Amino acid sequence: MTGRFDLPEPDAFTRTYWDAAAEGRLLIRRCGACGRAHHYPREFCPHCWSEDVTWETASGRATLYTWSVVHRNDLPPFSGRVPYVAAVVELAEGPRMMTEIVGAGDPLHPLTGEDPDRPHLSAGTELEVTFREGIPVFRAVSRR
Repeated sequence: MTGRFDLPEPDAFTRTYWDAAAEGRLLIRRCGACGRAHHYPREFCPHCWSEDVTWETASGRATLYTWSVVHRNDLPPFSGRVPYVAAVVELAEGPRMMTEIVGAGDPLHPLTGEDPDRPHLSAGTELEVTFREGIPVFRAVSRR
């Protein structure tokens, strides 16, 4: 154990996902039987239970579904990041995923933002994936 709670412990199945993330690619799973995408990665489709699922590179585009500003977290290294924005985003391909929003200006006041390079947050805000230490996080798309 590294003493850090923010780093994944890949197993044989999820290694493909984490290796792609380390290369700056976000993967999702798509079902060959019903055609629907899903995330988090599973060996079966959560919609129709088919095992005919494959990896697919996601576009990296998403919209903000919901979020919360975390003011306290005693686990390392989160205590050094507070406040931060924990969020659920809806990927362009359909699935929702939990993540963190980065670069959104002042996390204490995420609804205010006059700088077009640091947009404010609201439901439906357009986002794009970026990676921190091989972990997918999202940032608001610039309004320029």
